Amino acid sequence: MAHTKYAILLGDGMADVPLPELDGKTPLEHANTPNMDYIAKHGRCGLAKTVPDGLPAGSEIANMSILGYAPEKYYTGRGPLEAASMGVTLAEGEIAFRCNLITVANGAIADYSAGHITSEEASVLIASINETLSSDRIRFHAGISYRHLMVTDGIGASALCTPPHDVLGESMESQMPTGEGCEAVSDLIRRSEAVLKGHPINEERIRAGKNPATHIWLWGQGKAPSFPPFKEMFGISGSMISAVDLLKGLAIYAGMDVIEVPGATGYLDTNYAGKADYAVKALEDHDFVYVHVEAPDEAGHAGDLGAKVAAIESFDEKVVGHVLNRCSDCVIMVLPDHPTPIPLRTHTADPVPFAIYGNRADSVSAFDERSAAEGSYGVRIGADLVKLMIRD
Repeated sequence: MAHTKYAILLGDGMADVPLPELDGKTPLEHANTPNMDYIAKHGRCGLAKTVPDGLPAGSEIANMSILGYAPEKYYTGRGPLEAASMGVTLAEGEIAFRCNLITVANGAIADYSAGHITSEEASVLIASINETLSSDRIRFHAGISYRHLMVTDGIGASALCTPPHDVLGESMESQMPTGEGCEAVSDLIRRSEAVLKGHPINEERIRAGKNPATHIWLWGQGKAPSFPPFKEMFGISGSMISAVDLLKGLAIYAGMDVIEVPGATGYLDTNYAGKADYAVKALEDHDFVYVHVEAPDEAGHAGDLGAKVAAIESFDEKVVGHVLNRCSDCVIMVLPDHPTPIPLRTHTADPVPFAIYGNRADSVSAFDERSAAEGSYGVRIGADLVKLMIRD
């Protein structure tokens, strides 16, 4: 087993609930997924509990768990993970907040991504925010699309902040941060409106019929975590392929190599085939590759069933199929990190289906929530999955 190669292929948010519009099937059951079905049929299946009790059902928690790091031990917040990906080093006592650009309409949070604003547009807006709202205690850093960063010297560290994608349609004021230090964080959110209102970037977006970025939204704060190296934990060298800063940050803290793929967007138009090509290439000089595709989750947050099914099918054909065809002698695991049900438009902590191809087979013949529940692995803890791939 010393020269075995391993791949985790993850479709973010693929899991769902039975839907009346699909005659009681889930999107995974309804979608055409011959490659994931092949892995299920020729491998072993089960359900994975990727979100420990008492922790939020966030991608940071679930993916940390799947990478083999127990979130209850290592999780400090989402912001610092994204900071690492952006090359922002947190000093002792500093904390990083996730800073979304959002759209508020008629007092309600209408869009958590400001119409999936481009990185080029967003960088100009964040520069204006930093020029106006920063201080010797606060600074802002531009990231990708709507996903940015605020670093403070500890301001707001204990505030209770809600992710904007969890409260779409809700009054902005009703969802403001609460708890210790919340006033300073809420004040920054409110003050951002004056910076962004009438900004030329937003005026142009409005003329083009796109959602403007009306406010920043601050959440997911935390201090820098400390991870043991992935190679030290599992004895294999690791690499990460993702368009999302959060996943890149996890990999950086784990000492894994981050592989950039041209055209990888973290959205429905991502370069699926490119991710698969780069994954196959990564396995030439790494023992393990983790391929993360965000598109099904984005469709789930949008409540767009057609887009979610299309994203699942693209993931199956262009990522899973390609890796399976070119790395058939590898141990391959497919799974989502968490459910993002269409009716809820947010994450849940329910266990997710997983299938591992490369060792033995059980009686499961399709990859979906109900089929995987009948698999021989039963229900496993997410943080044990890498060990399961390597040692089973």
